[in-house]
Amino acid sequence: MNKLIVFFCCLFISTNEKTSKTDVHPIPKSMIQKVDTAATDAPLEGQFYNAKVLKSFFQKLEENEDQKKQKINIVHIGDSHIQGDLMTNEIRKNLQQKFGNAGRGLVFPYQLAKTNGSYNERFKSNRVWESYRNIYPFKNNPVGLSGIGLWRDSGGFVMEMDVKDPAYKFNTIKIITPQNQDMFDLAISSKVNSIQTTERKVITHKIKKGEVLGSIADKYNVSVAEIKRDNRLKSNNIRAGRTLKIATNETRAKTISMSEFVPLAIESDSYSHYYNSDNALSRIFLIPNKEASNYELNGLVLEKDTPGVIYSGIGVNGAKFSDYNKYPLFFEQLKALHPDLLVFSLGTNESYDHLDSSNFIKELREFISNIKAQKIDAPIIIMTPPPSLLRRKPNTYIDDYTKQIIDIAQKDGFAVWDLYDEFGGMSGIKQLKAQGLIGPDWVHYSKKGYEKQGNLFTEAFLKTYDNYKLKK
Repeated sequence: MNKLIVFFCCLFISTNEKTSKTDVHPIPKSMIQKVDTAATDAPLEGQFYNAKVLKSFFQKLEENEDQKKQKINIVHIGDSHIQGDLMTNEIRKNLQQKFGNAGRGLVFPYQLAKTNGSYNERFKSNRVWESYRNIYPFKNNPVGLSGIGLWRDSGGFVMEMDVKDPAYKFNTIKIITPQNQDMFDLAISSKVNSIQTTERKVITHKIKKGEVLGSIADKYNVSVAEIKRDNRLKSNNIRAGRTLKIATNETRAKTISMSEFVPLAIESDSYSHYYNSDNALSRIFLIPNKEASNYELNGLVLEKDTPGVIYSGIGVNGAKFSDYNKYPLFFEQLKALHPDLLVFSLGTNESYDHLDSSNFIKELREFISNIKAQKIDAPIIIMTPPPSLLRRKPNTYIDDYTKQIIDIAQKDGFAVWDLYDEFGGMSGIKQLKAQGLIGPDWVHYSKKGYEKQGNLFTEAFLKTYDNYKLKK
């Protein structure tokens, strides 16, 4: 009997041990998502949800691989994850290495708006500029394509742009302004104008003992007031041994040299004013169009005279879909980039507003509707927000946004790349910190982190593209 009791006790303990081992290794969250979202054209590992919507874009990409005659425009819109151009620069470099470099794309004078921007180009100006961002309450300011308006109410300025990366020397530069107004001229060189004039001859006089200002003035036939003004004297008291500057009544010839920028011959189309150069440029100057009375700049587009990919990044620190939706000028000017593919990276700032997922989707849909109202019919990829903490706690809002974005992808006709899942979701953020990928605020990423995001996106993009070609 005792042996029988011992046998059953051992059996019970053994069964519990097996159950515990099973609980230690639950099904990964990413696998659960992909099973739950099978109806949304779940991807192969590392690829896109609902990738079928990219077919027309992939066709154009493949045609250009064969014929090498087209410019293919990709526009990536987002928040602070995009404004610094770290992730997007990595994607740009990777895609251009494979498909050809047709130019840098949209650039903006972030330095003149007193904020951070791309390392690929630098701007400076001899005058201060006014600026306003789309994240602030709506005002009737020229906030358009870059999400930041930049303007001056008077001329007298020279804005210099220097391209730092030799890969982005350009042949064509396009100027984007509200309603495509002709506000700026361009120059790459200046000429020196010389003017002949005369000036009074200036001599020096060493004060002798006993001399007074009156006698010195009489000697050179000038007034005491002139001597005091030219020498910044507050009284008539002078001291022997000091020297005075005396502007005599004699004159001498003088040549005044003035530098003047030579305006280039600018052309225009429905979207921009532009200049095309036979030689690749790395520096150019924006100067006032003398016919204009005010000067508003929404961005510049740099292109090369070669086929391939142009990858434009548009990002505003703190931006949400609703901020872009406030400014119709943004959507009107988006046509100037002729997008063949659109990529969206927003959601982090919505989570800080505690916006629930249903209202987040509402703002996303309004954003897409505003784009389509401009007859822009480009395929869309939505990149889910990366993992972050919300006031040092897991950001469940981003988790909800990700699920909702994937759930509506097929119905709303866009593709999805799940960056949230690729970076470990809610449970992966500690690992991101250990690897040096996320910053000290647990929201923004390190340079290494953004570059990894860019490389993972490119890898997923190319895998999906290769899969499209295999299925043809």
